Amino acid sequence: MENGNPEIQETQNTAPAPEDLEAITAQLGEERKAKTAAEASLAEKDARIAELEASLSEAKQAEESLRAEGVAISEAHARAIAKYLDAVRLANPAIPGDIIAGETIEDIDASVEKARTIADAVRQNLEAQAKEARVPAGAPTRGTISLEGLSPREKIAAGIQQKGGTS
Repeated sequence: MENGNPEIQETQNTAPAPEDLEAITAQLGEERKAKTAAEASLAEKDARIAELEASLSEAKQAEESLRAEGVAISEAHARAIAKYLDAVRLANPAIPGDIIAGETIEDIDASVEKARTIADAVRQNLEAQAKEARVPAGAPTRGTISLEGLSPREKIAAGIQQKGGTS
């Protein structure tokens, strides 16, 4: 069947042979299997992504909860430090309150020790000054009257007065 038309001849020659059809059908089957496997893999990955997103959401909620708890703990700590500072000031009335200060218990304790050291030094200094300026109680003892520079009449009056007489 030879036809003078080359297009018809090409169409007839390009038709796949039965072996080629089997190979194409086998290849199509393999590609369908690969597509099914890829779709299954994508479904598994989507499920894993959803699981990870749920875990991330839970982690974010836990983080917010912990952050709020941390803020509450920080506020409670600040209140406790303030109460401790007030208690230390009340327990040390000899130390001016503004000298005792600090942001932590260690800072407050250190300021108390420093203030006690200063207060002890001031106390010792004041006691030493008080001892130097001590005045004996009562009247001073009578000493002898110096008669130098007195007139004879004043000397006689002083002698009479020493003996208990009147002048």
